[in-house]
Amino acid sequence: MADSDKVFAGSIPEFYDTYLVPLIFEGFASDLASRVAGTSPNAVLETAAGSGVVTRALAPKLDPDSRYVVTDLNQPMLDRAASRQGDDDRITWQQADALDLPFDDQSFDAVCCQFGVMFFPDRVKGYREARRVLRPGGKFLFNVWDHIEENEFAHLVTRAAGQIFPEDPPLFLARTPHGYNDVDLIYDEVKQAGFEAVEITTITDASWARSARHPAIAYCQGTPLRNELEARDATRLAAVTDRAEELIVSRFGTGPVSGKIQGHVIVART
Repeated sequence: MADSDKVFAGSIPEFYDTYLVPLIFEGFASDLASRVAGTSPNAVLETAAGSGVVTRALAPKLDPDSRYVVTDLNQPMLDRAASRQGDDDRITWQQADALDLPFDDQSFDAVCCQFGVMFFPDRVKGYREARRVLRPGGKFLFNVWDHIEENEFAHLVTRAAGQIFPEDPPLFLARTPHGYNDVDLIYDEVKQAGFEAVEITTITDASWARSARHPAIAYCQGTPLRNELEARDATRLAAVTDRAEELIVSRFGTGPVSGKIQGHVIVART
């Protein structure tokens, strides 16, 4: 993973939250929030919270006397999340590294992470940290994307970026968000971290947008793919976005578009 893969700063948080969240994250966030709430936790930790889509889905499902700590490595993303959330005394916002959590052992009943573990430099270490802060019987719930070929918009955008930069194709989407998809590897790494039971479920859904322009902007300008593109030639960001739109139109037509998305949900118990 390149260092730039972890940087969600500048205008990326706004584009991410405005375009990418409704495109691919909201359905999975609702699913993960329901799973977390179903454990009836009194104390919840969310890591790699991004712009807060899970937070917005989960907070209304928690008991009035519960405690909810929401963290992210990138302060700009956390700021965006907090600005979108209404006043809620149960929620604490805190910048934190999921691989070095600033919390005591056995502090939480549930830890959740939506599409964040792919960015961990050492996933087993991150899983061990989640287990460390969980109480006996607590659960760690997270999700990851499947192969990029199973996620149509991301696949087409990556193809578009490669056509604009054929000598050095930008592969952020395939390398990081969609690069941790082997369910056997995921199972083994979670077990290495000391969890007693691990369940993995694959979910297939569809993402929808009013036009092909929406997913093109979402991926090209609302993810660290933008960092990769601008590092090659900042003047060609628009060209990649335009080419992505063209490929999406050629595949799905003009007007509203809908593409397949697929991911895995992992529930691990201490």
